[in-house]
Amino acid sequence: MKSLSDPELIRFLQEGSLDALGSLYDRYRQLVFRTALAITGDYDAASDLLQEVFLRLFRFSHHVDPLRPLQPWLYRMTTNLAYTWVKRDQRWTKPLENIAEWLAGPGKNPPYEAVERLDDWDQLQKAVTTLPLPQRVVVVLYYLDDLSLQEISEILKVPVGTVKSRLHYGRLALKKELGMGSFAEKDNLPDLGFEGP
Repeated sequence: MKSLSDPELIRFLQEGSLDALGSLYDRYRQLVFRTALAITGDYDAASDLLQEVFLRLFRFSHHVDPLRPLQPWLYRMTTNLAYTWVKRDQRWTKPLENIAEWLAGPGKNPPYEAVERLDDWDQLQKAVTTLPLPQRVVVVLYYLDDLSLQEISEILKVPVGTVKSRLHYGRLALKKELGMGSFAEKDNLPDLGFEGP
């Protein structure tokens, strides 16, 4: 199928051919990856976006006109997805001040002066990204998105106790990573109703 033209491959793709998708992927993956990488500046994000663009090409192939060039569609889809990723990434860095407040003080909404304990926002962002993904997701949903434990439980399809545990250990790991206390210091932790293992 690799020798077929784009219009021929798109017609096969519209009939559900995974071989056609593979041929288009091989033909255009560098274009999509380079575009995504240039916009996001993040290798992993660009890799994820590469996969997402071709999944969407397969899913929405019936909307692609085989008589028109495919490259503009791929650029548009890549750009749209990359911009969405960047906006999410920027949205994620803006409320880091809120995490700093939470880390430095008791409760979900501690006093603002506690933010001064953290002198480097980059350090905080890096610390959050060091968390295991299950803890990172719960920390982000709870502290940045301000979701309740029950809402997080429903979204992740895990028991509330699991959410509490991940939140508890995520906070301990962040405090340790940032040099804000040891695992033994529990006085400054918010009351999440989790007493430990």
